[in-house]
Amino acid sequence: MSKNFKDLFEKLSQVEKKKVSVAVAQDSEVLLAVKAAKERGIADSILVGDEDKIKEIADEIGMNLSDYEIVDVKDPIEAARQAVKLVSEGKADMYMKGLIDTKDFLRSVLDKEVGLRTGRALSHVCVFEVEGVDHLLFVTDVAFVPYPTLEEKANIIRNTVEICNACGIDNPKVAPLAAVEVVNPKMPETVEAYELTQMNERGEITGCIVDGPLSLDLATCPEAAEHKGATGRKIVGDADILLCPDIQAGNILYKAMVHFTRGCNGNLITGTKAPVILTSRSDSFEVKVNSLALGALVADSLKREK
Repeated sequence: MSKNFKDLFEKLSQVEKKKVSVAVAQDSEVLLAVKAAKERGIADSILVGDEDKIKEIADEIGMNLSDYEIVDVKDPIEAARQAVKLVSEGKADMYMKGLIDTKDFLRSVLDKEVGLRTGRALSHVCVFEVEGVDHLLFVTDVAFVPYPTLEEKANIIRNTVEICNACGIDNPKVAPLAAVEVVNPKMPETVEAYELTQMNERGEITGCIVDGPLSLDLATCPEAAEHKGATGRKIVGDADILLCPDIQAGNILYKAMVHFTRGCNGNLITGTKAPVILTSRSDSFEVKVNSLALGALVADSLKREK
């Protein structure tokens, strides 16, 4: 079982190198990340975008393009369409956002002809390594589904379980988060958390253990479970997946973990035919490389399932 990103990179050393298709690749931060991914044996890249600008940036950052395939497409929308088509046709294993608006990038992911639709709802997962926690934390959804319904939350769990499995976690523990750990009809998120737990017990959500509602301290701190007399719960401070009740709570939790804890993270869009790497310009170089590593692991897992 992978407990940190070092474990994930070691796991990657045992699988075949993957290939990432980059949409609108003329972005210095993204090129630095794919360069590192190649050097570390994570993935080769197909760079789709304005070839002149890609070469100009590569010169500035000392990147030798002789080992990279470049597809020259000047228009960003068409570049994204060509890049995602490479993935849907099996010529690349994962899809990464470059210098293109998120809405246009996601439009290419959802393109009915060449996109990566599966029929399932898409969601977003962040994988965190946090100092003081002895395992990886999978936080979802912090960036994609604003106010998920009960069924959408069930799908978010299913999507995230697949990511956990790719990382070597076979039966992850899922904590549907709320402000309290008891059902309160005046707090809908607690009711839905309990309903998700029941769905898991009935076999409607499989491959994991769901226990909710749970407050964040009970989900992540064994001492809190002991102090609150909650040691009889299925999760006693050892949750793998933190299911946020909505995007507001998720985004705040994500940013608090990024800015106030010592650790690292990577993230993916899930529910697609192939891993989708959507990082923001504010994300660090490390986040982009970690996200590529996660994508490569998930791509390998999907390949083995076929």
